[in-house]
Amino acid sequence: MTVRVGIIGSGFARAAYLPALRHVPEARVVALASGRLERARAAADAFGVPHATDDWAALLRDHEPDLVCIATPTDLHAPMTLAALDAGAHVLCEKPTAMDAAEARSMRDRAAELGRVGLVGHELRFDPNRRRVAEWIAAGAIGEVLHAHVTHATPGWAARDGRRAGDWKALAERGGGLLGAHGSHQVDLLRWWFGPVVAAFARLETLTPDRVDPDTGAAWTATADDFVHLLTEHDRCRHADVRLSAVATVAHENATVVHGREGTLWLRHDDETLHVARPGGAFEDVTLRDPNADLPGVGPGVWKVATVGLLREFCAAIDERRTPTAGATLDDGWRNQRVLDAARRAHAERRWVRVDA
Repeated sequence: MTVRVGIIGSGFARAAYLPALRHVPEARVVALASGRLERARAAADAFGVPHATDDWAALLRDHEPDLVCIATPTDLHAPMTLAALDAGAHVLCEKPTAMDAAEARSMRDRAAELGRVGLVGHELRFDPNRRRVAEWIAAGAIGEVLHAHVTHATPGWAARDGRRAGDWKALAERGGGLLGAHGSHQVDLLRWWFGPVVAAFARLETLTPDRVDPDTGAAWTATADDFVHLLTEHDRCRHADVRLSAVATVAHENATVVHGREGTLWLRHDDETLHVARPGGAFEDVTLRDPNADLPGVGPGVWKVATVGLLREFCAAIDERRTPTAGATLDDGWRNQRVLDAARRAHAERRWVRVDA
């Protein structure tokens, strides 16, 4: 069958969804919606999508998609997901899943009630090197995991005039901030590799609140976090340490490192290479190349490349009327959101917060 795809949101869609869907045999994008009609039309024209609109509800009503991909501000995720499920579609919702765990639970429960499949846009689960990390940890290839560390610091949000006034990504009230934008990916990976989060502690800071609109010069205030230090405890990893910054002067030594009693895994973020070292030995490059990186039109970067695998598996599952064999489900999204909620509470109360497994 042909999987009719509707897309809500034009930014990440144009960068990742639409190039990936060109390489999904079952998929046909039937309509695209964006808050600004000119952006919807530009993306639709660039990729041969027949319909563009600034009314996402009309997209659901008029085009009856089998799959709806939602890449919009976080505060719109729950209402759009619920509406798409009610309209008969399966849903791919971008991360973070929702504004809080209550919203995420409503999304998960509605999908289950209606017999629909929902996935969250944690495409890193489809990266072959992160999949190898998951397989090796599960198989005990590096022995008992002792501790893990994630560092990702970039200057992406550093310039005070780098964002227009009211940019939702810098507004906590709209679900912006680094914890949701990037921390949600790391929480999903940590849960995938090490199992449920038992407890969390966090510092969430807005280090550059004073902003200037690049077009008008008007001053405005960012309210969302641009620095995250998150600690999590798992049954299979006593200590995971995640440090994220969007206001670093330069990107430097960004990596994910997992230390086990019988080896260490080192995933470099600058070139996406995976290395392993045994006790007393040197690191060995064990990188797996994703063949989707060679597909025409797919942009560089693990986020865009891994999206191909995610959409291929989701569309194939819809076509074959089965559950996807990989990916973060809406239940994962709810559990991830509980960790994000716990991190915010931990920051506010300056204490460890338990997260029921």
